[in-house]
Amino acid sequence: MTMVDGLIIRSSSIHAAGCYTTRAIKKGKRVCEYDGPRFTKDEADDRYQDRDITYLFSCGENGLVIDGFGTAMFINHSCDPNCESENVDGRVFVVAIRDIAAGEELTYEYNLYDSDDDEQNCYCGAKKCRGTMFSEAEVKRRARKARALAKAGR
Repeated sequence: MTMVDGLIIRSSSIHAAGCYTTRAIKKGKRVCEYDGPRFTKDEADDRYQDRDITYLFSCGENGLVIDGFGTAMFINHSCDPNCESENVDGRVFVVAIRDIAAGEELTYEYNLYDSDDDEQNCYCGAKKCRGTMFSEAEVKRRARKARALAKAGR
């Protein structure tokens, strides 16, 4: 499993620091692995209960999360991404979904869910920005929950 050389971290207009490529990347190429220690979601919630920013990534059906470490933790969210995540036997890879030019910031959709936060605003600047880093399914789930609460008079 070869990964792309030439990834650098520098200031990002999306959020703080971002991951950029100094070389062109072809569609379908594995860019890097999202790696780090793994624990249960409950352990991660306890560990980071007082933190505003975490680099946690769900890695499968068993409820484990990866506590991001390394280059991949700097890849920012975008509603018009050039990469996506791919879960292979509990390992998470970032893969190019189109050809990426040298100098571009790498992005993927975070598709957040199961967050304790009321909002996860998006600042990606894409023409079709959805305004949130929550997954579409999570947005719908929250809307259903809000309607049910309103109907119950809460």
